[in-house]
Parts: sequence; structure tokens; C-alpha cells
Amino acid sequence: MSNYLLLPLAALPFPQIDPVIVQLGPLAIHWYGLGYVVGLLFAWWYAKRMVSDDRLWGPSGSPISAVDIDDFLLWAAAGVVLGGRLGYILFYDFAKYAANPAGIFAVWEGGMSFHGGLAGVTIAMIIFARRRGFSAWSLFDVIAASAPVGFGLVRVTNFINSELWGRPTDVPWAFVFPNGGPEPRHPSQLYEAALEGLVLFVVLRILTHSAFKLRQPGFVAGAMIAGYGLSRIFVEFFRQPDAHIGYLAGGWLTMGMILSTPMVLLGIWAMTSARSR
Repeated sequence: MSNYLLLPLAALPFPQIDPVIVQLGPLAIHWYGLGYVVGLLFAWWYAKRMVSDDRLWGPSGSPISAVDIDDFLLWAAAGVVLGGRLGYILFYDFAKYAANPAGIFAVWEGGMSFHGGLAGVTIAMIIFARRRGFSAWSLFDVIAASAPVGFGLVRVTNFINSELWGRPTDVPWAFVFPNGGPEPRHPSQLYEAALEGLVLFVVLRILTHSAFKLRQPGFVAGAMIAGYGLSRIFVEFFRQPDAHIGYLAGGWLTMGMILSTPMVLLGIWAMTSARSR
């Protein structure tokens, strides 16, 4: 672990949590990787419960079986990891990986793009649904409702890793991050964990289990996409942009905002057109 800076009285002490949970010879288990694994396993378990509950789907029941969810788990993992890594390389740090291609495979060091992961798992869902003969929209809904817990866990591990920290601030809950300079900063990772993880999960839970929106294919997926996009755009006002990208216009626009805006528009379209499906 890095040596910790002397903290000003206005900032909270950064928790001294080693990013590596356990080291077994050359094999290191990181909190970051564990966040992805636990998020995927929770999504698998939660999705199976939803497709097995006919009450959520109406008289015709779920078009997706629990076995389908079992089989899709590996597809989802591949889509998230490959898409997330490729998205980060293309949108956030292409020059670095072009100069050092071997670094592409060092996923334990961080460097995953949510937008790339979303694209990767979406492609996986479309192909899988077509092969199984059911609507991709219903699979979108099930996976969308299951995903926010994983979002939140990964953001918490970003905090543990002291990465993706926020902009300098004087709020009383600011932290001085070990590699973030001497000034207190917003814990923007925790903001994202709360909004993209907890709040979004609760909203989608209400839509699936109280409003029965799984009966309108695409509505829940649209709500997740729009909700994530709005949460990300909001948090970008507190999050420090990547140093090699910075602000793109006017001293406030960031790459995260640009990539999230189409998500909001797509999500609104998916919700408003769901009834016609």
C-alpha cells in the first residue's frame, strides 16, 4: 500500500484497505475483480427468481426459463469483460494501450468502461435470445433489473482502489485520496455506488414487482438505461475527469456525459414504445 498523506482536519481519513484481498504466490485476488464476480453471481440468482415467478409476467408466464439464465451466465460474463475492456481502451486510453498492447490483458489493474460493458452484454443478449427463440427485449428487462447491485459493488471497489475520485471540495465528507493530491476530494465513487447501485435497484424492483412492467417488454431495460445515464451525468459534475482526457468543452463537459446522453434518450424511447410490443 502507498504511504498515506497527512490529512487536513476538514477531510475524512481514507480507509487503509489493501486492494489485494489475498496473495497466493503469483495469484492475487483483488476487491475489484471480486466486485465483478459477486455482481454477476447476484444477477444470475436474482434473474432466475424473476423468470420463475409467473406473477410478474401475467397469465402467459415468463418466456425465459431458469435454465436459459443458467446458460446465459457465461455469455454475460464474456460480454461484460470483453466489452468493458474494449470500451475503455477505445474511449478512454487508446494511446496507452497502443504503446503497450500487453497491458490490455491486465484487467486486475482496473480500466473497464461501463458503456463498453453494456454494449458487449447487449450483443451477447441479442445473439443468445435469437438462438433460444424468445424476445431479446424480455431478456434485456431481466438482466437490467438484476445488474445494479453489481454496479454498486464495483464502484465501492473503485473507492477502495483510490481511483476515479472526485473533484476538490470543502464538503465535510471529503477524503484525501492517497494518489489524489493533498486537497480533499468528493468520494464520487460512493455517489455512483448509491445512485447506480442502491437507488436504481430499488426503482427497478418497484417496476418489476409492484408495477409489473415485465409485462411490457423493454420498459424495465429502458428505465435502467435512462436511470444509469442520468445518475452518471449527475455524478460527472463531482467526478474528476481522466487526466489524459480532461474537460472536452466549456470547462465542464466530460467523456462520461457524452457517452451517457444517448443512453438517456435510448432509455426514454424504450419505455415509451414498450406498450406497443
